[in-house]
Amino acid sequence: MTENDYLLAWAAYGVAALGCLLVWWHLTGWMWRWLREPLRVLVAVLLLTPTIVDPAKDLFAPAVAITALDVVFKVGNNAWKATLDLTMYSIIALALYLAYAGIRWPIEKKLKARRAEREGAQQAADEPTLREVMRESRPEADTRFDQNGDRRLRIEPRL
Repeated sequence: MTENDYLLAWAAYGVAALGCLLVWWHLTGWMWRWLREPLRVLVAVLLLTPTIVDPAKDLFAPAVAITALDVVFKVGNNAWKATLDLTMYSIIALALYLAYAGIRWPIEKKLKARRAEREGAQQAADEPTLREVMRESRPEADTRFDQNGDRRLRIEPRL
């Protein structure tokens, strides 16, 4: 195998792996976010992890392919090394994902609270005052019903 064949094979595998990742991305789109993202990380690790095949020539191959070929056809003895590489990279990738999710979670929580506060203030500012309701007799100014059509409490002035 020449150097060009080796690079061509890796390029073809890379394109196929990215296509599989794209399909997996669409297949997991409906899932709950905290399940979908780790599954995407695990499949990316599964498809993109290389393992060394020939240490003398520094030749690598996809770890999932080496494992499958060694287990199914019983050729070579690299299945355990490829499995260990997959496990090690999976642990590293999941640890990095958990660190990312741990940093992201309080930031999103704070942004969601800020957004809810802003929407509540905007909704309170949009509501007409009693004077405006009394001045205008149009049905648009009637605040006895909310957006869902439910009756609100009566507006009465305090003495």
